[in-house]
Amino acid sequence: MKRILVASTNQKVITTVQEACKKYSAYFDAEILANSEEVLSFIDYELPEIKVIDFTSTEIDGERIVSAISADPWLHNGGIIAVTENPQKAQEIDNRKDPNILIVQTISNFCENFMRLLRILWRNQHFLLNRGMLENFSGKETGSFVCGNDPMDFRMYARFLTGYMYSSNRINGDDLYKLQTVLMELLTNALEHGNCGITYDEKTAWLENGGNILSLIAEKCKDPKIAARKIHISYAIGSTKSKFLIRDEGEGFDWRARLSQNAYSEETHGRGMKLSESLVPQLTYNDKGNEVSFVINNLKDSSNTVPVIMRTFSSVNYSDRQIVCRQNEESNDLYFIVSGRYAIYTDNKLVSVLSPNDMFIGEMAFLLNDRRSATVLAIGNGQLIRIPKVSFVNLIRRNPHYGIFLSKLLAQRLVSQTQKMLTLASQIEYLKAQAIAPAELDEKLDENE
Repeated sequence: MKRILVASTNQKVITTVQEACKKYSAYFDAEILANSEEVLSFIDYELPEIKVIDFTSTEIDGERIVSAISADPWLHNGGIIAVTENPQKAQEIDNRKDPNILIVQTISNFCENFMRLLRILWRNQHFLLNRGMLENFSGKETGSFVCGNDPMDFRMYARFLTGYMYSSNRINGDDLYKLQTVLMELLTNALEHGNCGITYDEKTAWLENGGNILSLIAEKCKDPKIAARKIHISYAIGSTKSKFLIRDEGEGFDWRARLSQNAYSEETHGRGMKLSESLVPQLTYNDKGNEVSFVINNLKDSSNTVPVIMRTFSSVNYSDRQIVCRQNEESNDLYFIVSGRYAIYTDNKLVSVLSPNDMFIGEMAFLLNDRRSATVLAIGNGQLIRIPKVSFVNLIRRNPHYGIFLSKLLAQRLVSQTQKMLTLASQIEYLKAQAIAPAELDEKLDENE
């Protein structure tokens, strides 16, 4: 069961969410809060994954709530659905490219689309993660989305991907902007020029006559053949690189001719391909022109953000093979991992390697007020922020969600370790069974003789 935080006093917004949750009562439950202080307190204690922030309610300070979430990486989980009074405000919020905002809707669009949004969120809930709570950031993850000719759908999927890449510490803020911009430009091209077959001249004439591009898309989709076309989004997220591919079901276009045109023009549109080409190392099109892919480099052994409150503490630089702390040492400071990799040794045996994806070193000694349970050794150069226990306890008193988050992080690691032990035990039992099989087989052969 996932709780949806609804920060609103607008009855239209509240009723829309409640009706949707009734339909999906086995999966979602709504928490309606009517003022900003209650909302911020709920976010601190509950860390809800889905947050509906209503900018139309005067009692709700949407800007303050979004800013509080954006300023604290530990609150970067799930996503925000922002509801606004008009398209202008929606565009203003959307232009910020905040990684925590999944989609911005006017109130009329929200009431119309929220049921479908909830269905998309449920089907793709693995993208709504707490930073530091994903078990394995190093493995390769592949998948795909298929959406129709509604821009809302591919906006959601683009935000899923960029938010996930950011929350899993694979891109920084600058790369987030680049990736989000490129995905939206290429997906828009796939819809307009690919599936809908809108030519450059046709779009120009429509816009110059005061038309809206969404109305042109709707006009094209009156043709059942065009309406049935899909946009395919594929991704392969690796440890060092990530690849994205977008394919439409249109007739294709002469991408070579388009890319050969001047990069900068005064035209009202048509700059998307050049802009995309400038933001990623290389765009690759198929011959037909209905498929484009690109590869980006992932952030390596470096945190893409440091909580503001931790910047007041001293940072320590470590060189290769330098000791951070020793097993049985009487210290319980906590370390936030800014960059680098760190080997964890227990009784002179390597048991783990931590990176910025793990966020902390020393949480066991911190929580148990005990001696160090392991020796920590820097692998290459790195940087840590050292946080004395007393200081961090004071932070928890002022910000309770830090303690909740740290407990969740530790619980996640214990669950992961238990699963590994169970898997190992199962493998040992299997090997034991294999080892005695020949003797059993000999006995059976003897009986048959």
